[in-house]
Amino acid sequence: MATLARLQARSTFLAQQYYFRNSVVDIFRKKEYDAAVKIQSWFRGCRVRAYLRHLHRVATVIQKCWRGYLGRQQYQLIVKLAFCSMKMNLYNAMAVRIQKQWRGYRIRKYCFNYFYYKEYLRAVSETNDAIREALEEFAEMKEREDKKADLERKEKKKGYEARKMHYLLSTKQIPGIYNSPFRKDPDPWELRLQKAKPLISQRPKVKKISVSVSNWPAYASPQVLPQPKILPPIDRKPCQGPFRDITEVLEQRYKPLEPTLRVAEPINELQAAREELRKQECMRNIHDDMFLPFSSYNKNKKYIPLMHSSSKYGPDSYGSQHFRDENPTKWLCNKEIKEDKI
Repeated sequence: MATLARLQARSTFLAQQYYFRNSVVDIFRKKEYDAAVKIQSWFRGCRVRAYLRHLHRVATVIQKCWRGYLGRQQYQLIVKLAFCSMKMNLYNAMAVRIQKQWRGYRIRKYCFNYFYYKEYLRAVSETNDAIREALEEFAEMKEREDKKADLERKEKKKGYEARKMHYLLSTKQIPGIYNSPFRKDPDPWELRLQKAKPLISQRPKVKKISVSVSNWPAYASPQVLPQPKILPPIDRKPCQGPFRDITEVLEQRYKPLEPTLRVAEPINELQAAREELRKQECMRNIHDDMFLPFSSYNKNKKYIPLMHSSSKYGPDSYGSQHFRDENPTKWLCNKEIKEDKI
């Protein structure tokens, strides 16, 4: 009973100790749980980041391989196109060289006669020299005639001015304005005024009416018939003010119409220009066959020889000598010329 009493007396203390210890354990348990959660989160984060780095490295390797494959394919295509373009340029250059040599040979051999054209140019130059000399003589003669006509016109104008200013001539009592006493010699106009005659205004001519006296009526008399009167000349002065000449005004009023570009040009101007361009291209081109080096387009085509080479009479002779004739007697040596291989 004593033991039970002691236990009952200590029950409150034990309850307090139990509560205290349980509370302390709960606090430590929460700290341990938080620490475990933090460690797990850190470990899982490290594992996920390592896995993502692995995925990035694998994706980079795949992309590198695929992009390298695409780059190699594109480079092969570029090389193939460059090779084709270089080959076509080489073929075109060779074709141009062959055409150049053949056209030069054909022109020099059959179309262009060097000696004939040399003689023709010499004759043309002589004719041009003669025409040029004649034109120079004609120009000099025309210039002399123009100068002479200009001098005559100036002299006539000066004579007319002298006749108009004849009233300025010097007299014995009063010297004129061109004969100043302060000058040693008189002015040339003074001499011109002495030689000129004064200009007199001409009266208008009146037509005379010839009427026979025998045709007069009995009641008519000379006093009753009208007598013609001579009127004085009318001095019409020009209008003062900024007026233009009447010829210029009439020219501006009755000038011809200038149609617009749409009215002046025909409707089918574009079609006509295209047709003219097509004609020029047809005249400029030697043949219309396309140059196809990689095909058998012209493989089975029959060769048509030229007319002058297929004739049974042989080629036509355009002159006594040809520019491309071969004369073995004038050769310096019998060795053949070495040609550089392309």
